[in-house]
Amino acid sequence: MITPESNLDLEKLAGIRATVMGLGTFGGGAGAVEFLCRQGAHVTVTDLRDAGSLAGQLERLDRLPGHPITWRLGEHRDEDFSGADLVVVNPAVPSGSRWTAIAEAAGAKLTTEIGLFWDLCPARTIAVTGSNGKSTTTAMIHAILSASGQVAWLGGNIGGSLLGELRSISPDDWVVLELSSFQLEHLDRQQVAPDIAVVTNLSPNHLDRHKTLDAYRHAKQTILRWQTPEQACVLNDLDPDVSAWSFRGRRCGFGGGCRPDRVSGPGVHLVDVDPETAMVRMGETADEIPLGHWVVGPGHHNRLNAAAATAAALLAGARVEDVRSGLRGFDGLPHRLQLVGESGGRSFYDDSLATTPESVEVALASFDSPVVLLAGGYDKRVPLEDLARTIARGTRAAALMGETAGELERLLVEIGWDGPRRVCESFDEAFEWAMFQSRSGDNIVLSPGCASYDWFPSFRERGEEFARLARTAA
Repeated sequence: MITPESNLDLEKLAGIRATVMGLGTFGGGAGAVEFLCRQGAHVTVTDLRDAGSLAGQLERLDRLPGHPITWRLGEHRDEDFSGADLVVVNPAVPSGSRWTAIAEAAGAKLTTEIGLFWDLCPARTIAVTGSNGKSTTTAMIHAILSASGQVAWLGGNIGGSLLGELRSISPDDWVVLELSSFQLEHLDRQQVAPDIAVVTNLSPNHLDRHKTLDAYRHAKQTILRWQTPEQACVLNDLDPDVSAWSFRGRRCGFGGGCRPDRVSGPGVHLVDVDPETAMVRMGETADEIPLGHWVVGPGHHNRLNAAAATAAALLAGARVEDVRSGLRGFDGLPHRLQLVGESGGRSFYDDSLATTPESVEVALASFDSPVVLLAGGYDKRVPLEDLARTIARGTRAAALMGETAGELERLLVEIGWDGPRRVCESFDEAFEWAMFQSRSGDNIVLSPGCASYDWFPSFRERGEEFARLARTAA
């Protein structure tokens, strides 16, 4: 029998009544459904979207072995929560939901896809969070550990659900997870922590969900909250917020602009006089490594991501030579300043993963030649003044998109920027206008600084559409 306090194991799942609330966008919900069906659970899927919106997932999941899935689409019903033993909640569902309250009152165990995996995973864990850079840092850690000869698995917000791999994962392996504030908010209930926690930075984000910066910070701090003294954390010494967070485990820092003679605590820090060089101190001695020369991809931010990844990988047993091999073989992530086309002397860069104002600033700092920018999108209730100033400072022209386009236009007028700009009614219009404004030698960059949910299901579809239009232009 499963109770709210139960630690799950595979043998307890056969025959239980499990409700999966929301299939989600990135595969977590579908991964949970497939896993539970294969364990012999009676699965109900409830999602507010209709069958047409979920057609691809429905067709695949309906072919699974085990008990037939009960589909509840376009609505939620009380009985699907009051009658469940286990409810797997999409992380986007906020705490305090009416439906999860019904499940709790009935004695069901509440979890998420990542929470379910955490309960069942035998391996050691590295988890990465932050407002910017967490996807790249997570992937870099995985690349370095793989180069070291250790078995490493990639999951969480990147790489898809690992539930189906549980029987292949051993206690000696490393699981490297990217975790969002939504996922961490739910994991706080389980009071779990990774063996190595990495925090890249913190800036206002997802305030449509968390309402305040303090609540957003509290969710992010879950990654450290339940650590033990035997565990470790990697914190950004350049971020005045993150660097002041309390921790229980061993602390390792990363950052830049350091003087070699002032590196004291454990960490990986770029040197002020030569940002291609990093000082590595993991014990009593400090060593210089040419970290910047091993990083593929433009921008100082990539070197900082590599510094964080190096610190985490060294804590996990990698050697400096593994760092070199792993980073040299890492080609970057899709939708993160990815060159997707060239035409008429113009270069097209897909940075659809840039969903915060800070990530746009980082992207624009990577270019020496003029930028025509596609910016804007879903309104997360994040202040946009910094994004407007970044546009005015770093672009030659800007196509403004989505729910935030009008506010960005207002702010650009307010600060007196007279560069070419247009509030666009569609993505096609934004791309065509950017093409018209551009010249040979320019970079046309999709770096929205906002989420995609007003016009696209996710940043992936937004980036793929940009790449398609770039190929058409070529």
